[in-house]
Order: sequence, then C-alpha cells, then structure tokens
Amino acid sequence: MPTGCEFPMIQIFESAPSSAEFESGVELTNFPAVFRACASHWDACSKWNPLNNGLDYLEERAGSVEVEAMLSRTAPIFSGDIRSHERVSLPFSNFIDFCKQHMRSKGNGSGVDATSAACFSPMPNSLTPEDHIPGQIYLAQFPILNDEKEEKVQLKILRQDIQTPTFLEGKSLSSINIWMNSAQARSSTHYDPHHNLLCVVSGCKKVVLWPPSASPSLYPMPIYGEASNHSSVGLDNPNLSDYPRAEHSLKLSQEVTLSAGDSVFIPEGWFHQVDSGELTIAVNFWWQSNIMSKMPEHMDSYYLRRITRRLIDREMVCKLFCLISKDCLKL
Repeated sequence: MPTGCEFPMIQIFESAPSSAEFESGVELTNFPAVFRACASHWDACSKWNPLNNGLDYLEERAGSVEVEAMLSRTAPIFSGDIRSHERVSLPFSNFIDFCKQHMRSKGNGSGVDATSAACFSPMPNSLTPEDHIPGQIYLAQFPILNDEKEEKVQLKILRQDIQTPTFLEGKSLSSINIWMNSAQARSSTHYDPHHNLLCVVSGCKKVVLWPPSASPSLYPMPIYGEASNHSSVGLDNPNLSDYPRAEHSLKLSQEVTLSAGDSVFIPEGWFHQVDSGELTIAVNFWWQSNIMSKMPEHMDSYYLRRITRRLIDREMVCKLFCLISKDCLKL
C-alpha cells in the first residue's frame, strides 16, 4: 500500500530505551515508535516458532485450554463489526491443528516465518469456494494476563515464556494478550482506548498507522455500538462517492513492517490496520495512558469546549486555505 505522511517519520530504535527515555521521549509525545529485536530474547521466540516444532510445544503446554477464536465471514479481513464474524469456542489443540493443516497445504511451512514485507501477498476481496476454515479463523486478543478478569485468563501458563520489556517497568498493565492467525489475515482499521505495545513472536506483521487527527478521513463507526472504534470504510479501494474524504487518508498514514522479535508502540487513539503474514504469532501489552488516568471527570465539559473550539478553528483554517488555493489557480 503506497503511503505518504505530513507528520514526522516514526522513530525506530535499534536498541531498547530505558523506562525514563521511553516515558519522556516516546509515550508522552503520543507518537508511535518501533523497537527492533525488543523481544528477540524471549523464550517464546524460539519455543513457539512453528518451524522449530513450536506448535507441538504450544499444544503440549496448553492444548486442553478452551479458547475463543474469531470466525470471519469476510476473511482474510477481520473487522470489529459483529455482523462480519462470530466467536467460536474450541480447544487450543484444535486451533493448532488448523495451523498445522495450513502449514502442510503450503508445503511444510514454506514462507511461514518470513522476515520481510515479501511475506505478504495481495489481500483478496473475498474467499473462493476452495477456501476452508484455516484461512478464516483467528485467535485474537486472547488473554495471558488481565487485571480485571482473572477468571478468563486461560493461557497464563504461557506467561513464563515472555518478559515485560524493561521500558514498561512501572506501568500498570491492564492486559497481555496473544494473537495467532493460521493464515494470512488483516485486522480492519481501528483505534484502541489504551496504549499498546505489539510484539511479534513469529512471522511478520505490517502495520499502517494514522494519527487521531485523521479521523474525519477514516469515517469511524457511530460512537454507540460494538465497533465504534473501527473505520467504516475499506481503505484499499474506498467508495469515494460515499466516503469522499477517504481519498486523502493515505496522505496521513505511515507504514512499518515488523519481523520476529520486533515491536511497535501504538498510542491510544491512533488508528491502525494490521496485516499478518502466514502463521504469525504476536503478544501485546495494554495499559492506560497518563492523560486519561489523570483527567478528572468534573473537567470533561471544559475540555470538550476547548477541544471543540480548536477543531472548529482548524477546520476554518483548512477551508480558508482551500479557497485561497483555488483563487490562486485562477490567476
């Protein structure tokens, strides 16, 4: 996907920062950052690797655990709209069997653990009749740790294979989740209400990011509803008659590719679309931002007025600029 951006380029760290450097230089800027090889020392990166008998290891450790996966009607695209998917419960061992079946269909895992953008092929718009369940099922956001719903944490036995990055020390983590797709998959464009550190354990992911200010071009769903944090428009080939502002969305985006061991910080409110290569496994950490945690409710109306005024002023400046530009073209 070609992208362009009017914002500073996403910072890339070749070594992990200290917790103080992360907080002051990354988190407080509310701007994404990539950390190369941040998780490469995890046991998970070797023990869960499908090319290193990782699926057998996962089945042995947690095969009897009942997990909840997404079964998509629009695979390989998984969206937040409940009408486009259903959640199905199955033993983790059954999900792993789907992964093994897909590996066999690809020729003993060829291409599963690719380490560059070459691991992504063009996304089809829909399934063909030959497609089957392994290409449609996705283990998404299944908890390894959850500070509010401990009873739902069924895969905590895998917690010992991962380590919280040192620069997240002192953060009050709300959850740690595993993400695992049996075949190439895409999570539709959305934002999260928490800060997010997404770490690739095996395979690769391509992440396209938009700042919250790009929201008008992304047409978020109505604020009340299950998918209110999702974009309502497909950005590869948008219907510009229905979504004319989507034409400008890519000008505000940036794209990063993550290989095994890499991670990306996605601040709260940043829209992101995630493409996952064949049989990719990832872990993410969520925590509440200081901005939200320190915002007292009795100030909401005041902040709303200030923000509304700032948005209106910005819109007026943009319209004035457009009018001036059109007049200049006539000269």
